[in-house]
Amino acid sequence: MRGAAAAQGQPTSGRERLPSGGSEFLALLARLLRRPRRGDRRLPLIWLVRSPASPDLIALLRRVLGRGQRRRIPHAVLDLTELTATDIAGELREAHRQLSLEAFGGERLRFRHYPLADWLLHQPVPEAAEAGEDRRPALARQLRDRRGARPGSDPAGGGDGDLFSTVYQLVFWLVRRAIPSAVFRVAVSGRVPLLGPHYRWFMRQQYLAPRQSVTFLGFAERLTAGWRDGEQPDQVNKLLVHAFLEDLRQAYRRRLWRPSSWRRTAYPVLLLNNVTAGDPGHTLVRLVNDVRNETGRNDPLLVVAAGAEPPPELPEPYALVDAEEAYDEWVDVLPETRRLRRPAAWLIALLLGDPSAGSEPRGGLLNFTPPGPPWWSRRFLPTALALLLVAVAAVWGNSRWSLDCHPRPFDGAVSVERVGGECIGYSDTAGHVFNRDPGQGRLRAVQHRIFAQNAAAEQVWQRSAQRRPLVTLVYLGTLTGNRTRADEESYVSEREELEGMATAQYALLRESAGADGAALLRVVVANAGQQMRHAGRAVAMLEGLVRDDPTVLGVVGLVESRTSTATALRELNRIGLPALAPTLSADGMHENSKLYLQISAPNRDQAALMDEYARQVLRVSGARVYYTTGENSSLTEDLYVGTLVSDLRQRFGDRLSRVEEWRTGQRMTQECGYTGALIFAGRWSEFDGFLRALKECGPNPPRHLVGDDSVNRYMANPGLRASAPGNLPVTYVSKAALATCAALRTARDQRDDVRGSFLSWIQADDLLDQPRCRDDGPSAQVGERVSLAYDAATMVVRAVESLAARLRHGSPREAWDPRAVNPAGVHTEVLRQNAENGYPGVSGLIRFAADSGEPVAKRLSLVRVERVTDVDTEPVEVFHCGSADDPAEQRCGPARSAPAGSA
Repeated sequence: MRGAAAAQGQPTSGRERLPSGGSEFLALLARLLRRPRRGDRRLPLIWLVRSPASPDLIALLRRVLGRGQRRRIPHAVLDLTELTATDIAGELREAHRQLSLEAFGGERLRFRHYPLADWLLHQPVPEAAEAGEDRRPALARQLRDRRGARPGSDPAGGGDGDLFSTVYQLVFWLVRRAIPSAVFRVAVSGRVPLLGPHYRWFMRQQYLAPRQSVTFLGFAERLTAGWRDGEQPDQVNKLLVHAFLEDLRQAYRRRLWRPSSWRRTAYPVLLLNNVTAGDPGHTLVRLVNDVRNETGRNDPLLVVAAGAEPPPELPEPYALVDAEEAYDEWVDVLPETRRLRRPAAWLIALLLGDPSAGSEPRGGLLNFTPPGPPWWSRRFLPTALALLLVAVAAVWGNSRWSLDCHPRPFDGAVSVERVGGECIGYSDTAGHVFNRDPGQGRLRAVQHRIFAQNAAAEQVWQRSAQRRPLVTLVYLGTLTGNRTRADEESYVSEREELEGMATAQYALLRESAGADGAALLRVVVANAGQQMRHAGRAVAMLEGLVRDDPTVLGVVGLVESRTSTATALRELNRIGLPALAPTLSADGMHENSKLYLQISAPNRDQAALMDEYARQVLRVSGARVYYTTGENSSLTEDLYVGTLVSDLRQRFGDRLSRVEEWRTGQRMTQECGYTGALIFAGRWSEFDGFLRALKECGPNPPRHLVGDDSVNRYMANPGLRASAPGNLPVTYVSKAALATCAALRTARDQRDDVRGSFLSWIQADDLLDQPRCRDDGPSAQVGERVSLAYDAATMVVRAVESLAARLRHGSPREAWDPRAVNPAGVHTEVLRQNAENGYPGVSGLIRFAADSGEPVAKRLSLVRVERVTDVDTEPVEVFHCGSADDPAEQRCGPARSAPAGSA
């Protein structure tokens, strides 16, 4: 029933007659036993004084309290004439037995303090103590054994002494003996808050002066048989009563995290029958009164005693009919009487009359049933909430992580989460490798190579007594999100940039073990998602890494010039991390970060290259431009395409007869046989469709197809090139024509140390998945972006080595302190070194403008393939602008090796 203990009519098996006021008394009991929804009420000690003719209300209460189909009020009944125990300990033991039974339809009342106190009272004196030795070790063993059964002898049955048997016995001993023993010692000390709270309670309660014993074991020893003879019996009894009531207090203490306490909606009752003055029943009532007075604490126990005489402390009882009045008066005076510690402070004595003066209750006796618990404390609710939380956590976790995208806190620097269906974050170990798509095995292979070299760099650094400078660079790129076939490599550019950084790592690991000034390089691989759309979130995750790892000195990559990339640059600038972009070329990218360094020439130089090529080589007056911006993008968001188209407009001027966005499926028959420069100024992802559209021209294709440097990504994908027209030559921009196999071999033969060393690294069998430029037969081409990323990483490393040499000028063999340099200082050192003669990179001389991080007169080339489908033939350089090695060489002109007919 809701609200209150039910007071409904209940037929009985016999006709019960109550004394005058009996119905009102039962109603009062029903109200007292009903636990308020908020707070708790103080419960009196009720003493019923009956005459020989009055009914046995205790027996009546026992019957009504025992009724109830599902839930009943917890109660214990002690008849002093039938009880074999003659002391307080025996009474409490019987009350404890009855109340702790799981027989009331609710949670079992669990006792922890009282059973321990009662157990100690029955412990005999060990033989060692009788001999005068300290008995506390023996008592500690007994206490430990009481917590759980002590294991027997060797569970392996003796064994043969082999290794397995020895290990098994050791583990068994640790689990069953050593660890529990250590936990017990900590718990019994009372010094650890969450361990052994009941031991700590005994040392903080007030009876028997526990602090005189210093430790719980000393106090417990005083309670054992033989040793407690010197203690006051009344104090020992009060300790037992106090422990008994404390267990009830804790069971009824409401806590949000313990719903079972809120399901206790009725107070427990202790019924004492046939009590006489001075007997154990009366003593128990007195002790409960004294403990409540002396401790100042309330408890949830309602005691109802019945006897032929009133208690000596309250010789003038109220009439039963005045029970409500007596209770109200008791409530009013209780604060004063308990403060004065009156012997009858908690007592209410009621006189039972002759049943002939009363009347038979209509409809039978009252039925005492506990009220229903609050809905939110029902047993099913914690399970339902747990399932709901698990479901919510699963939904949230599925949106944030997946089986192949989740954090690994104990597996290196790994922090990933799902954003927009992609796995965004960073990793420096094989604990997480980005991109599980079919066909992307080479992308995963280079990540594994980098992570293995990270571990090797850490080992070399430790073996060098940490003398070598340790540098960590973050590669931030687009490693997921592209639509791809199972046999198509869709992340060629990202793989090539990672290969360039892996080559820089490899070269540094090959330095002599005694080269304390040579730095070591670690690479953290980070993913910003398709088209760098989640670069902002990736940088936010990297911020924590930069804060925790002082070796992180810069970011390499960024892949595409988009508004999202510009946002990432601003965020990198905010956290003080330099950004080195191997291939970004949109004009004005440096405006987003004061710590920006660009390895490739800007788009205005690319537009100038195409213009000069059209003038000097093609000798055509007209040009048409088609552009694309990639999937779900626009000219405003795509800074690379937007600035390139703008630069082409400005450079070609009136010679441009058409500037148009090309869309997938659009026909190109209007360009068949076109004799001017047909310029593709879009993204590589649409170049395949653009070429297939030109297939309609058949034997009359456009004469001069020129592509921007994004076409490099298409040309690096043999699977895509297979469907291109076989009669259509393509000329496209290259930012690293000085790092082709032919150019590197020529440089090696001319004793160019920079390019010759780079060539030897990429030819190694134990570095790249496919060694490049092998001299002993056909081999893979270098890749447009390998040298650009290599230059970016090596530039930072050389700056750190220079700073380290100056910082450790007086003591070059001292350990390297990663905090000795910071990212901004490294950026400044790069510019300082660059201001002198420029940086001699594999991809060409790198010189930065004084007011920006854009390179000045960086080498750009146009390379040509006669047949797009011929994937084994290396492109040939036909035209270039900018410096290769000599700062004075900045002119634009045809390449010396340009084949005839390249126009």
